[in-house]
Amino acid sequence: MSKLLFHTLNLFIIFSACLNSLSNANSCRSYCGNITIDYPFALQYGCGHPGFRDLLFCINDVLMLHIASGSYKVLNIDYAYQALTLHEPHISTCDTIVLGNKGNGFALESWRAPYMNPAPDNVFMLIGCSPRSPLFQGFPGKHLPCRNVSGMSCEEYYGCPGWDVLGHNKWGGAEFFGSGPPECCAVAYEAIKGINLTKLECEGYSSAYNVAPLKVDGPSEWSYGIRVRYSLQGNDEFCGACEATGGTCGYADDKIRQLCMCGKVNSTSNCDSVGLSSGTRPIAVKMSPGLLMCMLLWITTNMI
Repeated sequence: MSKLLFHTLNLFIIFSACLNSLSNANSCRSYCGNITIDYPFALQYGCGHPGFRDLLFCINDVLMLHIASGSYKVLNIDYAYQALTLHEPHISTCDTIVLGNKGNGFALESWRAPYMNPAPDNVFMLIGCSPRSPLFQGFPGKHLPCRNVSGMSCEEYYGCPGWDVLGHNKWGGAEFFGSGPPECCAVAYEAIKGINLTKLECEGYSSAYNVAPLKVDGPSEWSYGIRVRYSLQGNDEFCGACEATGGTCGYADDKIRQLCMCGKVNSTSNCDSVGLSSGTRPIAVKMSPGLLMCMLLWITTNMI
C-alpha cells in the first residue's frame, strides 16, 4: 500500500469518527443522574415539545421540575405510562405531619394545564384548613368536597403515627359542617384545579398515589409524592414524521411552533422536505475543539 493511500485511509477513518461524534453531540436526548431525558422533555433550549419548555433543570445531577407553585425533585419519568413522580420536602407522610403552611402544594400555569396534571389516582389530603377555607364554602351540611380518592382517604390516614405526635383527637370525623371542619380533607386535583395552601388556608398537606392494581394494606404502605400524568394532545404525528426521517424534534424561537431539526437545517415538517434524499442528512460541522483535535490527530499521524 502506498504512503499516500495509507494516509488517505487514515484521514477518512478519523474524520468519519469525528463527524459521527459531532452528529451525536447534537442530539437532544440527555441524562440527569440516572434519569433519561427524552422527548417530549428536554434540558436544552429548543429541544423537546413546546408544551414542556422551561420545565426541567439538572442541578448537581438532581433533576428538578419548576412550575408556578414551586420546584420539585423528579424521582422518575415513566415514558410508557406518560407520568412523572415528584417529591418536595414539605409533603406530610404517614410518619411525619408537616404544618406551618410550608408546602408547595401543586398549581400549574394555565397554559400548561392541557399538557400535564396530577393523575386521577393521586389524592391530596389537606390538613388543618380554616373554617373560612374555600374548600368549605358552598357545601351546606355534610356535603363537603372531602372524599375517598382511589381507595385512599383521611379516615385511613388518621391511623398514621404522625397524628399521635400532634395529639389527634379524631374530631375531624365530625359528620356536619356546623360542628367544625375536619382536620384532614382528601380531594382529587380535578375537583379544585389547584393545591395552593395559602389560598385554601390550610396548614399542610399530604399527597399519595396508587399505581398497583391491588389496594395496598393501609396508609403506611402508600406511595407518598405527586404522580403527574402528561399528554401530547393527540398522537403528535409531527414528531413521529420528523424522527422517521432522521430528525430531532424541537421548537422554534417563538416557543410555539414545532421544528424538525435536521443537522444544521430546520424544517417545519420533516427532514425529507429540505430537499435531500431520505438517506442523506446535513451535518452541522463547526470548527469546534473536537474537530480541531481531530485535525491535530490527523496531522500528527501524517508526521509519523
